[in-house]
Amino acid sequence: MLVDTHAHLLPYDYPADAPECFPRMEPVDGDSARTLLFGALRFRARDVFFNAERRIEAQDASGVDVEVLSPMPPLLRSDLPPADGLSLARHVNEFTAALCDAHPHRLLGLGMVPLQDPESAAAELTAIRDQGLHGVEIASNIAGESIGDERFLPFFAEAERLGLAVFVHAMPTATDRLPQSAMGTYVVGLEGALAASSLVAGGTAAKCPDLRIAFSHAAGGYPLMLPRAQYFWSGSWNEGPVDLDRAVAPDDGPSPLDHARRFYYDTLVFDHRALRYLIDLLGPDRLLIGSDFPAMPRETPTARTLRAMNLPADTLHRITYDNAYTWLGLPPPT
Repeated sequence: MLVDTHAHLLPYDYPADAPECFPRMEPVDGDSARTLLFGALRFRARDVFFNAERRIEAQDASGVDVEVLSPMPPLLRSDLPPADGLSLARHVNEFTAALCDAHPHRLLGLGMVPLQDPESAAAELTAIRDQGLHGVEIASNIAGESIGDERFLPFFAEAERLGLAVFVHAMPTATDRLPQSAMGTYVVGLEGALAASSLVAGGTAAKCPDLRIAFSHAAGGYPLMLPRAQYFWSGSWNEGPVDLDRAVAPDDGPSPLDHARRFYYDTLVFDHRALRYLIDLLGPDRLLIGSDFPAMPRETPTARTLRAMNLPADTLHRITYDNAYTWLGLPPPT
């Protein structure tokens, strides 16, 4: 059995009287695809983005049993006026709930919120839960602001209280330190690391110990930063015992690795050596299958690289199936 926890959708259309800042979905002549127009973005969306039957066909073709569907990241526009952001989120969430209702055992939905207005975002989480959605997708930064900033803490505390999962999707920010062509590669890795680090350094991870939160693309460079953070905390190499004479930044709370091992990470890292590192450092109970489908093609079959690593059967089952339901707070189907 296999659950793909990082798969995206797009609504088929938007209300005719929607604000001018809303996206549009225009038909493509002679094709079932539609073109997403959102600001400067033009994206040709195949029908698998919005058609439940086509999604099930695609699952069957690639060996996927269940998808966790979240909005395409460009919809997570934190520069919209809060009222428009809330209206957009509600439209997308209604579409997501309806799409998943077509096949409730194979399509599990995540909503979205206007996190540029943390109070409104937190209040909307109850509606997301009541629609039958299992969590919420957020961007790794909110208009360039760290999600670990204290003003977002009430949102995370409410998600924790309601038992909703959170999926943090890496989103590029404006930067002149890399060429524009690097936005979808290197900047995504940087964003994941900054998002995960900010939740620990800003105190959110400590204040919301039961928050079930996952990061796209294994939180980018975050796992490689952890051994250094652990050394500065403990003063010892190789996760050895604490040496207070050598520790640079000790504290009484959980260690950097303890914090990191409460998060979840998808496996979209493209290399068996990277997967091995994640399993060894973070543990097999922290990893989720992710593909970014249909924005990216899946491996055929899905998780082929992971399956070729000769992992113990129970480890493979955790990563491909059980962990997804634990993260979502659901009992795995028998």
